[in-house]
Amino acid sequence: MAERFNLYWRICATGLCFSAFGVGGLCLRLIVFPMLRIGVRQRERRAALARGLIHRSFAAFIGMMKALGVLSYEVRGSEKLHRRGLLVLANHPSLIDVVFLVSLIRHPDCVVKASLIRNPFTRGPVQTADFICNDSGAGLLEDCIASVRSGSNLVIFPEGTRTPPSGALHLQRGAANVAIRGRIDVTPVLIRCHPPTLTKGEKWYRVPPQRVHFVIEVQDDIAVQAFVDAAPSEALAARRLTDHLTHYFAKELQRAHA
Repeated sequence: MAERFNLYWRICATGLCFSAFGVGGLCLRLIVFPMLRIGVRQRERRAALARGLIHRSFAAFIGMMKALGVLSYEVRGSEKLHRRGLLVLANHPSLIDVVFLVSLIRHPDCVVKASLIRNPFTRGPVQTADFICNDSGAGLLEDCIASVRSGSNLVIFPEGTRTPPSGALHLQRGAANVAIRGRIDVTPVLIRCHPPTLTKGEKWYRVPPQRVHFVIEVQDDIAVQAFVDAAPSEALAARRLTDHLTHYFAKELQRAHA
């Protein structure tokens, strides 16, 4: 009986949390960010303030989920994120991975889907924070490099979407291209959640039988200059870095589960 009550409570609490997330995003769009656009004319300053607000809002959301018993979590190596100009690459097992990372990273920037620009709950925050849209075409790579060089911490999920339930990692080459062409070292982050939740195609109310626990582990930087020096072209260097990252994430996640 107690286990069933706990399950029902977590379903209700999860719904409450996501409702609060939606309402909060709408309030930011309709009230907070319009005031920010009126009060702060300089685009860079306005974006920095908006990103700071999103960082704190996401931290509050994660704290709410923890306080209500929806999840628990631990973060290892968070001090490595207390720098500027990082290219943070992470695996993507859950819907709320980006919320976790942005809550931990000051001066965050993200590559977001174009659909978030059309979503009434997320359009305001995304536009005011000047996040990078993934439909910017040929300029996407340059925008990512410029973001890191300006001191922002750019978060990218190289898989491009959530990891399938099988756990197989299929990394796309875009993140490696940013690292190689920008000569930017990679800061890898391993994200694990047990039991799996909010995976690709899973409804929010499909709550696992026990409270989910997240482990977020920030690894040491991976230098990219060796890949550049060993390849005759940047395209080949990016391909080799992608292969390396694929094996790296798979190996580290397997080690963590051992």
